[in-house]
Amino acid sequence: MINTLIEIFLAALLVMGGIFGLVGSYGLLRLRDPMQRLHAPTKSTTLGVGTILVVSALGILWTTGDVTWHEILISIFLFVTAPLTAIYLAKTHLHLTLRRDDIPKTGNSSDWASFDRDMEKD
Repeated sequence: MINTLIEIFLAALLVMGGIFGLVGSYGLLRLRDPMQRLHAPTKSTTLGVGTILVVSALGILWTTGDVTWHEILISIFLFVTAPLTAIYLAKTHLHLTLRRDDIPKTGNSSDWASFDRDMEKD
């Protein structure tokens, strides 16, 4: 009985991870603007892959009693690198589409961090 409940729980998590991955992939294809498109893979697809990795680790733990570090390390790497990738993609988009004169003033002596000193050559 307990085995069946755990298998149902793991299967539900797998389905949930698959739905997150599907929504993220669909958003990557269907959203119009690159800044909108950026959020689909960095949010929902990361959650989908992370959920599937957690299910894999829990399944191995339940069936063999061993802790696998592969899934845990991949999950950590995924959750650390996805936000950094999003930041760099957003910054690249800003630098390719905006000029310094198009952004609002900050209200103090310093400029926006992304546009500070490196956009003088526009």
